[in-house]
Amino acid sequence: MHIVVCVKQVPDTKIIKINPKTNTLDRRSAPAILNPYDAHAVQEAVKIRNKTGGTISVLSMGPPQAVAVIKKSVEIGADQGYLISDRAFAGADTLATSYALSKALEKISKDNPIDLVICGKHAIDGDTGQVGPGIARRLDIPPITNVIEVSKVNKEEKNVHIKRKQIDGYEVLESQLPCLLTVEKEINDIEYAPLPNMINAARYEPVIWSVNDLEDVDKAQLGLKGSPTIVGKMFSPPKLEGGKRIEGNPDSQVEQLMGILMERKDLLKIKTANS
Repeated sequence: MHIVVCVKQVPDTKIIKINPKTNTLDRRSAPAILNPYDAHAVQEAVKIRNKTGGTISVLSMGPPQAVAVIKKSVEIGADQGYLISDRAFAGADTLATSYALSKALEKISKDNPIDLVICGKHAIDGDTGQVGPGIARRLDIPPITNVIEVSKVNKEEKNVHIKRKQIDGYEVLESQLPCLLTVEKEINDIEYAPLPNMINAARYEPVIWSVNDLEDVDKAQLGLKGSPTIVGKMFSPPKLEGGKRIEGNPDSQVEQLMGILMERKDLLKIKTANS
């Protein structure tokens, strides 16, 4: 069983600031971390491997310092990692990113055929959730999104049983292998890494490929040139205004409240299915 997890290095959005002049993320203002959803994807791969046996590879695209997220994945339990890093990949949107990663997956699969690809639901910096399904489309394998449970993986029968979240409930389904899963955080808890994993991660050096190491690549589909997405404007949403405070004695408060309700009669309307 060969599982590949796609991971991304992202700025910690709990700390990051917005550049007031450009209204864009100031990535230098926050430390880079392993995308939290991807950490759960790696943990789920470890859980599956512990049941079925096999190998876990992680794949990332980014600058040379992105080796840190591969090392973190090895600390969680991955066996090996690959980083595609080249200026040709810079400025990629989700379309160009999925293209580059799919080409790397094709190269990995030539040496060790891939049974399952797992991605996080989305990256916390872009929040699109498009890269995973984009990879699946390019590899012509089924994409299954918003997965909260992998109940069974059977390599012999080439299928996987999963539970996924939907807007109005849950769906339990079976998919053929190979396929691609995008997982929610609730799928598992990140376990503490055992000491051997930590030592192995500190010593581990991933395989690094440039664009020239990949095969049959159309460079026009990479990086900024291959990214049709145009961001017209970015801005910080306005802060929510606090509610109006009603003060005074009880009679005065009731009078003020009735005045507000009369001004906002729309709040008292009962909406029906046909309204």
